[in-house]
Amino acid sequence: MEENVVYTNASLSALQLEHDQIPTNGEGEEEEEVSSRKAGGWRSIKYIIGNESFEKLASMSLIANLTVYLLTNYNLSGIFVVNVVQIWNGSSNIASIVGAFISDAYIGRFRTLLYGSISSLLGILTITLTAGIHQLRPITCEDVQKPDCQHPKDWQLAVLFGGLALLSIGAGGIRPCNIAFGADQFDTNTEKGKGQLVSFFNWWYFTFTIALVIALTGVVYIQTNVSWTLGFAIPTLCLAFSITIFLLGHKTYIYKKPQGSVFTDIAKVISAACRKRKLHLSDRTLYDPVSTLSESENIRLVKTDRFKFLDKAAIIADPSELNNEGIAKNGWRLCSVQQVEHLKCLLGILPVWMTGICCFIVMDQQNTFGVLQVLQTDRSIGSQFKVPPGWMNLFSMIALSIWIYIYECIYIPIMKRIKKKATKRMSMGWRIRIGIILSILCMLVAAIVEKKRRDTALKHGLFISPVSFGLLLPQFALSGLNEAFAAVAIMEFFTLQLPESMRTVAGAVFFLSLSIANYIGSLVVNIVDSATSQKGKTPWLGGHDLNLVRLDYYYYLIASLGVLNFIYFNFFASHYLISSKDTEVQDDEEKVLEMVGTR
Repeated sequence: MEENVVYTNASLSALQLEHDQIPTNGEGEEEEEVSSRKAGGWRSIKYIIGNESFEKLASMSLIANLTVYLLTNYNLSGIFVVNVVQIWNGSSNIASIVGAFISDAYIGRFRTLLYGSISSLLGILTITLTAGIHQLRPITCEDVQKPDCQHPKDWQLAVLFGGLALLSIGAGGIRPCNIAFGADQFDTNTEKGKGQLVSFFNWWYFTFTIALVIALTGVVYIQTNVSWTLGFAIPTLCLAFSITIFLLGHKTYIYKKPQGSVFTDIAKVISAACRKRKLHLSDRTLYDPVSTLSESENIRLVKTDRFKFLDKAAIIADPSELNNEGIAKNGWRLCSVQQVEHLKCLLGILPVWMTGICCFIVMDQQNTFGVLQVLQTDRSIGSQFKVPPGWMNLFSMIALSIWIYIYECIYIPIMKRIKKKATKRMSMGWRIRIGIILSILCMLVAAIVEKKRRDTALKHGLFISPVSFGLLLPQFALSGLNEAFAAVAIMEFFTLQLPESMRTVAGAVFFLSLSIANYIGSLVVNIVDSATSQKGKTPWLGGHDLNLVRLDYYYYLIASLGVLNFIYFNFFASHYLISSKDTEVQDDEEKVLEMVGTR
């Protein structure tokens, strides 16, 4: 789903910098391996930004146009393509969680980035070979709606899926580590280092945006209108070049050793609580040593009464569980109160997390079914030029960027003049509510436009409707605004609600919600297809021709899910949001959103 949350993922990485750069006890001397010249700083950043720019250009060139490639070169049905794209995106986000764990616990960010980049190179090379070697795919069918089009053989699909799997593994190594490794190069204990870090993110985002625009315009145009082989060869060469740049700077980097993953602590709490499930909490001593609190944490979490079952993980059932210094001998049998409270914090964000999943399902529709709609509209501008379907994602990004500009440069200055001391920003709750409403409107508009497109095509007896692609722009713009309001607010909530020592978990939880949205979206598509494919009735989904199905009914179904999500959030999940009366949290929110504003 990276195409759905290009801006959101960038913002998420920025929010995580705060946590990633907090030094732990004695970390500086033990972790940094400095060359004969001083390592880190801008000397190493130029290699990291170069690597990231070419990597993003390569990956987004494929992601933006994958739906069109599978439809036009593999003669696959719309349902099959939607399933492939959504499951692949979901798997890539799951891999990001695994990559974050491996990086933090075992091999560090440099090697995770390097191995991920190599895997992505092999994956995109495989996809390029499927475009260049015609034996690796079925014979291209000029008229895909014909029933006699050749379907791909099992081994041809195996090659395709193998390439996509390598790309997912690569994404798992690159996404959680790219910005964090760049942030490692600055000493944020100094004012100079803090300033350099902010400047780094600005430059990173600047080059990231340029790469994105090139990928979604120039490379996508070459793929669609010139040659798929050349269109995939360009990002393959870019990715190879990005790895070369990354390795050229290896003597200039600061390398931080893996310090262990918070995911391990979560597993320990669950394991210890299950082991002691028969014990009773009354009159029991709980293990809560001061030494378990890292200096990186601003506050010590207060013990709460929620999810009491987990408190059993901290019960000292026998004095032999502690050594002579009062420290637990086995972390899988005895956990600290702080470890337990961290897990409780994670469980406490789940209601809002579920709200996000439904919003992300809506965002998925425009990158699958939305692209299918574009393919069956008039994409001509003038007599010679046809707009590539992959360009439509630009309009979501443009809408998101316009809103950010309005919010940061117009709305906030006005609110500062109106409210002298009160918060100047919209609350998380209102932003999420607006985002959900926009997601509903997005589906309603998409349904109305689809009915217009289909009716016009059937009236003229054409596969491609005479309706202009411009009629689809509002639904793509609404999808971008949905992300700007709901997705960013939910991401911000995860980051602020969890303690600083769990900021990486906030990112993992966000990626997990994207994955589940992909999988649920795929499940809904298959259920709807199976339930509506009855003889004598027009199915809602399926086949190569949208004119023969009722996609508008499917959009209305997704809109109804959005209505249920709105009710659920207002009457239940909204109660779990951070209170705006909490001054300390509000101050943190201001700082975090300032970083988001640099987008």
